[in-house]
Amino acid sequence: MRILLVTTAYDGLSQRVHVELNTLGHDVSIELALGDELLREAVALFHPDLILCPFLQQTLPADIQHQYTCISLQPGYAAMVGVTTLEQAILNGAETWGIMAVETTDDPTTKRIWATATFPLRMVSRASIYRNEVTDAAAQVALESVRRVASGTFVPTSMLASPTDHGQTWPLATQQPACGIDWSTDSTAQIIRKINAADGGLGLLDTVAGQSVYLYGAHGEGQMHGQPGAIIAQRHGAICRATVDGAVWISHLKQKPEGDQLTIKLPAATVLGDRLQDVPESPIETLYQGRADTFREIWYEEQNEVGYLYFDFHNGAFSTAQLGRLHTAFLAARRQPTKVIVLMGGMDFWSNGMHLNLVEAAADPAEASIRNCNAIDDLMRTIITTDSHLIVSAMRGSAGASGVILALIADKVCARTGIILNPHYQTMGLYGSAYWTYLLPQRVGQQRAISLAANCLPMGVKEAFAIGLIDTMLPADFADCDLALRQMAEALAHSPDYERRLAQKRAKRFHDEKLKPLAAYRAEEFAQLRNNLYGADPAYHVARFNFVHKIAPQATPLRLAKHRQVGVLESAAAAVTLLQPVAAQSYWG
Repeated sequence: MRILLVTTAYDGLSQRVHVELNTLGHDVSIELALGDELLREAVALFHPDLILCPFLQQTLPADIQHQYTCISLQPGYAAMVGVTTLEQAILNGAETWGIMAVETTDDPTTKRIWATATFPLRMVSRASIYRNEVTDAAAQVALESVRRVASGTFVPTSMLASPTDHGQTWPLATQQPACGIDWSTDSTAQIIRKINAADGGLGLLDTVAGQSVYLYGAHGEGQMHGQPGAIIAQRHGAICRATVDGAVWISHLKQKPEGDQLTIKLPAATVLGDRLQDVPESPIETLYQGRADTFREIWYEEQNEVGYLYFDFHNGAFSTAQLGRLHTAFLAARRQPTKVIVLMGGMDFWSNGMHLNLVEAAADPAEASIRNCNAIDDLMRTIITTDSHLIVSAMRGSAGASGVILALIADKVCARTGIILNPHYQTMGLYGSAYWTYLLPQRVGQQRAISLAANCLPMGVKEAFAIGLIDTMLPADFADCDLALRQMAEALAHSPDYERRLAQKRAKRFHDEKLKPLAAYRAEEFAQLRNNLYGADPAYHVARFNFVHKIAPQATPLRLAKHRQVGVLESAAAAVTLLQPVAAQSYWG
């Protein structure tokens, strides 16, 4: 089918639906909802069989709804009564939530349901639920709806459209004053639930150290106590506030803007600055921090000669300091008497590379970018040159830019089915670093590496496996994924040919280093990076500013809008041509 995806933002959910439909062979094009006339133009250019709206905060023009089958994915489900948003479901402690695929029409009384899916709610942030359960359910109902439309025989269920019970679009992120925190009476569980409900939207407004800020990243603390509301500790950029029955960690804050002021989400300690000068540090004493009831970004487990190194950073962004701590943790893990080290990442994200918000907030963003990229490269060089262990990358969450390349340092690269990979940099105006010119072509070949870098499109796990970017597809369910991963890692550690594999790894690294040293790749990539940071073209600085401040584009990028791709092939070819002379001379050896 010819399917036009209309979406407010090309977010992870929209990318997942796009990738799934492409995998099934549908002809898919995308138009961002940036105005009615642009939508009408897109429909006229593409002539779709179906208009599918995976994430829409606007209403489609009535004439489009009248002329075409338009299906919108909406939060909630038909049996839901009295709860209209995911935020309310989290606040009320709902046990389930769901997604509906609803046919939108210019007459709201004729709405029909094409597919539904429900799932249990975890006690986590709204953002985490959206990235995992909501996105999985959205992909399920989208594909089911497309199958049913294509059949020509399915009769959708009528639904009386009631915004009170069902909602019409994904709700805008707005502050709910009734959900503010009362530090003198609210329990730790209540506070976490309130922050979780707003995390992924605007955030929960509160006053911290005299500042009006939005709160994000709540974690329970099981041992500390103090005067309710007081900041009693800090750790790795997070602050710990006492409650009536314990304490809660808050990892990130965003200043409430005044007037036209633009503010961004940053680590809590960065926002509060000198206000924390008398707040003690609460370090994690050892890599083997066994407590889950506290704030921790990096921890390590060990079983049957396999070490599992977890790094769960907010939104998958790596700050320079976090990379330094992860580097130290890997070196500590490497000293253990194990045979295999599994790099676990986090559940929501494996890695998205550079911490762009901290870079944007820096006094010198260009120099902050250089330091961050150097820290990534330092960590990756250490792992690449590790010859005492076999390394496994376990991408359980989505990854982008240098985060994808980070996974390729392993001897075995695994990915959980359902995640999305974006192995490119150019949408952020960067040539790229992290040894991508060494690691990516080794996996997929020179020409495909150039294509992936230039096309800047998301990729599903099935495609990544088919082209050799990853070695193993893991089950979509987290429990099944972790079980399969542990079985595979232990089998690798106890394999009769373990020593042969290790010897082959050493020989390959010796051969590759002799052919072209890692230092040469790094120097060449950083030459291009410095040109991006300090050259005449401000593309990186503009793209970074727009990204961290969530500024919508003025038009749908041509790489997404197939219906607008007059001349786009020539542009893509020109981009590849820019890479090829450099690649032929120095990058691909």
